[in-house]
Amino acid sequence: MRTTLNLNDDLMREAARLTRIGEKTALIHAGLEALIARESARRLAALGGTEPLLEPAPRARGRKRLRP
Repeated sequence: MRTTLNLNDDLMREAARLTRIGEKTALIHAGLEALIARESARRLAALGGTEPLLEPAPRARGRKRLRP
């Protein structure tokens, strides 16, 4: 999709410096992917403990340590 954006030069420069992504299109894509990942994680965390009929998942037992 092609679109015209008015971007803050300082934000673009700082994002490019931190990520070492020089191409503007790739930088915008990386930013959108990071935003989607963050918001997806936030929404998932907000669901924590909201299902009243859900039983806790069984925990895997840890390995027993062998004594030397």
